[in-house]
Order: sequence, then C-alpha cells, then structure tokens
Amino acid sequence: MIKLAKKWWKYLTAKLTGTFNEKADPKVQLEQAIQEAQTQHKRLKDQAVNVIAGQKQAEIRLNSKMTELEKLNANARQALLMAADAEKAGNADKATQYTTAAETIAGQLIQVEKDVESLKSMVLESTQAADQAKAAVGQNSRLLQDKIAEKSKLLSQLEQAKMQEEMNVAMSTLNEAVGEDVPTLKEVEDKIQARYAKAKASSELTEASVESRVLEVEQATANVEAQGRLSELRAELGLDSGTAAAPQVEGGATS
Repeated sequence: MIKLAKKWWKYLTAKLTGTFNEKADPKVQLEQAIQEAQTQHKRLKDQAVNVIAGQKQAEIRLNSKMTELEKLNANARQALLMAADAEKAGNADKATQYTTAAETIAGQLIQVEKDVESLKSMVLESTQAADQAKAAVGQNSRLLQDKIAEKSKLLSQLEQAKMQEEMNVAMSTLNEAVGEDVPTLKEVEDKIQARYAKAKASSELTEASVESRVLEVEQATANVEAQGRLSELRAELGLDSGTAAAPQVEGGATS
C-alpha cells in the first residue's frame, strides 16, 4: 500500500510539474534561471573569499611566527654570549643564570620552529585552496556571462516565436469562419470574383450590341449609296425605274 501511494505521489508530482512547465511563461523562467545562477555565483564568491581570507590569515600568522623565531634565535645567542662572558669574568652565578635563560629560550625556540613548520604546511594548503577558489570563481563568472548572453538570445527567439504564433493565428482566422454572420476571406473573394465576372460579361454583351448596331448602320449606308449609284446609271442609260430599255442595234435601223 505504501509503495502504491509513493508511485501515485510521484505520478501526480510529475504530471503537475509537466502542466506547470507547459503553462509557465518562458520569459519568467529565464529570469528565474539567471537569478538562480547569479545567486549560486555569489555563494561561490563568498566561499572563495573565506578560503582566500583563511590563506591570508595563515600567511600573517606564519610571518608573525617567523619574526618571533628570529627574535628567539637572537635572544638565545645573546644569552649564551653573556653566560660565556660571566664565566670568563669568574662570575659563576651569572653564568649559570644566563645559561638557564638560554636553555629556556631554546625550549621556546623549538616550539616556535614546530609552529612555523605547521604554519608553512597550512599556508601551502590554503594557497592551493585559494588558487582553486579563484579559478572556480573565474570559470563560473564566464559561465554566468555565457548564460546571460544566451538569455538575450533566447528572449529574442521567444519574441520571434510569439510574433510567428500571432501571425499564424491571424492567418488561421482569415481562412476560417469567425462566426455565423461573418464570412471568411475566401467567401468574400469568391463573391467579388463572381461580381467582377458578371460585370465583365455584361460589358462584353453591351459592346457586342453596339458593334452590331454600328454594322447595321454602315450596311444601310452602303445600301443607300448603292441604290443612288444604280439610279445614276439608269439615268445615264435612259432607263426608267420600271422597265428596261430595248437594246440599240449597231449600224442604224433594220429593213
């Protein structure tokens, strides 16, 4: 039962995540991704600062111990010299005191030398860690700049995608019926073409009718001219309109 509940929970989580990703605004998600990258970079820088600060502190402590070591060395030498001088002067008590002081200083010197060696190892390790931290910050900084540049590119592509989607919707609207009382662009185009074709046909018929009338007028004019010419010819031949004249015989009258 518990396993089944876990499976259902994972399924619902995956489904809700998928639904959220489908409906989420890509622009907002890009901003979130860049902000998260910037936050991670800041955390990395803070960690690097702590590592470098630790390395600087180790160096300061080492330098301080080195100074203390030099001072103890000088004091030990001075105590030995003073013990030798007292011994030469026959002052055994002072010689003993200076020798004891030199021994005490030598004990301190040994401890400081150990501290110096330990600090040298610490400085070496911390320097390596600091170098790695600097390299990590530099690399992550370049990656962050690449992400910011990629963000600008993706935002540009997103705007182009939105514009294309709007154009697709507009073209789809033009090619599909918007409503019961609104014709499609195709229907309007067909209607306009039909009216144009009808008007063109009517115009051609009108032109044909006018041309036929002109032909009739021209034919009538030609007929009138022909009749006139025939009348002139009849008058020249001495023929009246009703009968034809007898043919003349060449050479005079007949016997």
